[in-house]
Amino acid sequence: MEKTYFDTFVSLIKKYDEIPEHIIRERNVKLGLRNADGTGVVVGITNKGSVIGYKRELIDREKNLYEAKPVEGKLYYCGYDVEDLVNEYEQKNRFGFEEVIFLLLTSVLPKPDELEYIKEELAKRRSLTRAERSVIMESGENHNQMYALHSAISHLSRCDKNPDSTDISDVTDQCLNLIAKFPTIVAANYNVSKFMRGGDLTLIRPRQDLGFAENFLYMLNGDLPDSYEAHLFDTCLVLHAEHGGGNNSTFAVRVVSSSGANTYMAIAAGIASLSGHLHGGANESVNIMMKDLKKNVDDWGSYKKLRNYLVKVLEGKAGGKSGKIYGFGHAVYTKSDPRAIILKKHAAELAKRKDALDEYYLYESVENIAVELLSEKSKKMISANVDYYSGFIYELLGIPRELFTPIFAMARVAGWSAHRIEQLIQNKIMRPAYINPFLEPKQYEELENR
Repeated sequence: MEKTYFDTFVSLIKKYDEIPEHIIRERNVKLGLRNADGTGVVVGITNKGSVIGYKRELIDREKNLYEAKPVEGKLYYCGYDVEDLVNEYEQKNRFGFEEVIFLLLTSVLPKPDELEYIKEELAKRRSLTRAERSVIMESGENHNQMYALHSAISHLSRCDKNPDSTDISDVTDQCLNLIAKFPTIVAANYNVSKFMRGGDLTLIRPRQDLGFAENFLYMLNGDLPDSYEAHLFDTCLVLHAEHGGGNNSTFAVRVVSSSGANTYMAIAAGIASLSGHLHGGANESVNIMMKDLKKNVDDWGSYKKLRNYLVKVLEGKAGGKSGKIYGFGHAVYTKSDPRAIILKKHAAELAKRKDALDEYYLYESVENIAVELLSEKSKKMISANVDYYSGFIYELLGIPRELFTPIFAMARVAGWSAHRIEQLIQNKIMRPAYINPFLEPKQYEELENR
C-alpha cells in the first residue's frame, strides 16, 4: 500500500512521543504516577478509602530505598474493613449499600434514624424529570452504554438551576441526586437503546418502596428480584463503591474537581475514565474471554487443554488476541483482592442455585492456571481481581453484558461523590510537572532549508 502524507504524519507522532527508557531512569520520571518499586506516588490525603496490597520495607537507609513486600489484600472504607461491613450486612440479612453511601459521604456510620433518612432521601430522588428523560432519549442511539451514560450525566447540568455552584451544600445536593438517579439512568439508557434497535420501548419507573439494589434489578425488566439475588447484587454494589483516591477514575474526578469544574463534568470525567478497558471494562473482557474458551476447549476438566488455551491467549493467538488474561493482577493488590475472595464465595453459591456449577468449576480452574502462568511470566505475585468473578455473577443474575461497566459506575459514583466533596474542601488545584527530554533548545530552521 502506498505511503501517504497521513502515514508520515502518524509515524512522526509515534517517533517523537516515545521517550527512551534511559531518560526516564536518569531523570527519575514517575510514569503512571508509580514509584520504581511499583507503589503509587503519594499526591494527596483522603479518609474515604484505603487499599492495602503490600508493605513497604526499608532496605537501604542511606539511599532511602524501600521494597514492596506482598501481603494479603485489605480494603477500608473510612477506616472500616469492607469484609466486616459485608459480613455484617449478610449475617443480619439487610441491605448495606445505602449505609455505605452515608459512610463515604460523611466518614461516619449512620445511626438508625440517619440510615432511614438517607434511604428515604435517595428513594424520593430516583425519578427522572421530563427534561432528564428527554436527555436519555437524545442519547439513546449510543448503543455503547458507557457512552450513553457519559452523555446523559454531562447533559444533566441543563436540568440544574445552579449547576456551577461549588458551595458544599449545593454540591452535596447534586451528588445525592446523581447517586439516586444513576440506576434509573442506566436502566433507562439500556431500555431506550433496545428500542432504538427495534425493540419495544419500556421505561420502568423506579419504586420508592424498594431498596437501591432491588430497585435497579426491577427497573431492568419489571420483575421483582428474589431476596437472595437482590442481597447478592447489593454486596456487589458495596464492593465497588470505593477504592481509594488513587484509582484512575476517582483520580480523574478529583483532578477535574480541583479546577472548580461543576459536579456533572467531574462525574462525567470518572465515567470517561471507567470506560477504558484497563480500568472498568475488565469484567466484560473476562466474560468474552470465557465464552471464547468454552468454544475452543472441548474438555473443561483437562488441565493440559485449559493451560494450552491460556498460553495461546498470552501469546496473542487466542481470545481477543490482546495478549492479556483478563481479571488478574492489580496495581496495589498482590497476594489477594479481598473483593474477589468475597465474590468467589458467592459465585459458587449462585452457580449452585442456577445449576451452573460446571461453569463455576471452569472459572476456578482457569483462575488457578492463570495465576500460575502470570506469576511465572511477571516474576511477581498475581491474583484474581474483583472483575474475574463479578461478570460471572452478573451473567447468572441475567444482567446483560453491556451493563457490567455501567453498574460499576452506578456503585462507584458514591465514592466519586465523596472524593469530589473532599477535594473541594481541600481546595488545591492539581498541577503535576512534566519534563522536557530535550536538554538544549532547538534552533529554528527556515522552511526552505528543512
